[in-house]
Amino acid sequence: MTRADVNDVPRPDAQLHFGVFFQGVNHWTIWSDPSSGSQIDPASFLRVARTAERGFFDAFFLGDGLRLRESEGGVHELDVAGRPDSIVQLSAIAAATERIGLVSTSNTTFNEPGDLARRLAGLDLLSGGRAGWNVVTTHNAWTGENFRRGGFLDHADRYRRAEEFLSLARAVWNGWAEGAAAGSAEARSWSVPGSVGRVSSQSDHFDIDLAPTLPRSRQGHPVIFQAGDSAEGRDFAARNVDVIFSAHGTDFDDALAFAEDVRARLRAAGRAEDALRILPGTEIIIGATEKEAEEKARWVRLEQVTPAVALGIASRLWGFDLAGRDADGPLPAEDPVVAAYDGKFGTRQLGETLATVAEWRARAEANGWSLRETVIELGPQRGHVGTPAGLAERFARFARYGAVDGFNISPYLVPDGLDDIVDLLVPELQERGVYRTAYTGTTLREHLGLAPVA
Repeated sequence: MTRADVNDVPRPDAQLHFGVFFQGVNHWTIWSDPSSGSQIDPASFLRVARTAERGFFDAFFLGDGLRLRESEGGVHELDVAGRPDSIVQLSAIAAATERIGLVSTSNTTFNEPGDLARRLAGLDLLSGGRAGWNVVTTHNAWTGENFRRGGFLDHADRYRRAEEFLSLARAVWNGWAEGAAAGSAEARSWSVPGSVGRVSSQSDHFDIDLAPTLPRSRQGHPVIFQAGDSAEGRDFAARNVDVIFSAHGTDFDDALAFAEDVRARLRAAGRAEDALRILPGTEIIIGATEKEAEEKARWVRLEQVTPAVALGIASRLWGFDLAGRDADGPLPAEDPVVAAYDGKFGTRQLGETLATVAEWRARAEANGWSLRETVIELGPQRGHVGTPAGLAERFARFARYGAVDGFNISPYLVPDGLDDIVDLLVPELQERGVYRTAYTGTTLREHLGLAPVA
């Protein structure tokens, strides 16, 4: 798209918003390459955050890890890495950055609203209004074993608990009236009488009675993020959140359909269509030419999907351990073992396993693919590949037609994986007028162009 086309699109003044997700665990981050750094050294987190800030990104996202990842009851050794408490780590980054938003992925299933709301409020005050909260609902029992009540919640109950949790957190953040704290040493008390309200709630999920301990930040509340692709997840986002993540950011038509669905749910919830930002997760691979970009993408996939990773993914699909098989050989001849899903060891859904295996076999036979090649070709597709100029044109179209408001980028290398994006892609986007050339605000809410908190 060129500037001459701008008047023909519905959102000619659209601006892309970028976030960066420091994954820490899973095979998408190439930890085995010599150029890859530590996934747990604080210097790695800071390097990524500072690079993102240099590129005027809206936010740095950090996942939470309440327990080492497991698969079928054992530690998943192919992507295990230690992760610090996200709010602690983001507090350290707040002191070493100036503008970038700081978003903690914090869980509503195994936290309590009074405690988590206070910790997030602390990060928001410490950072000058740059905090965000990615609301997640843990789905598995093995995480629950780290907590006194154990177990896991059914899908619908997770969202009911999360919605009540978020409502209570907002009540905590609203607990202090403006001007509540004493303004001079001559004041008769530390706060204006009646200016700090109590938060009380008794329900099936919570029983709390507290007085909030912190005033509101410069942005009012932490910005609320959420990733949910189910109908319940989309409805939860439409009612409650400021930014929704999605897996619908690679194909334009798919992204636009998702965005239109979310906007319809916003209207049904009584909110304005522009009350929420849509930031699909993506990976971006850049080359000087299209051929170079495709060659780099092939290298990235081979590094991500090693033989051991391919066998691990296929094992979860087939339902039994394929360790020791030849990943560069044919797909397993055995039929998959289809067991009832009990929720204990992750989100594996087996209802369509037989159909998936049949498709894999047919496609592998037609194309002469090995098991590993099949996993690479038919597994999750990670994002965008191209030249800086080509990607900038593509992303401008996505934004100006309302398919996305931006992207949450997962680098395939840490800590240097953002360099090409900041140094090569961002200038092309700026040239097309679809990306900021400087921060114009100081808070995360301002970066995202969200309305002030009432």
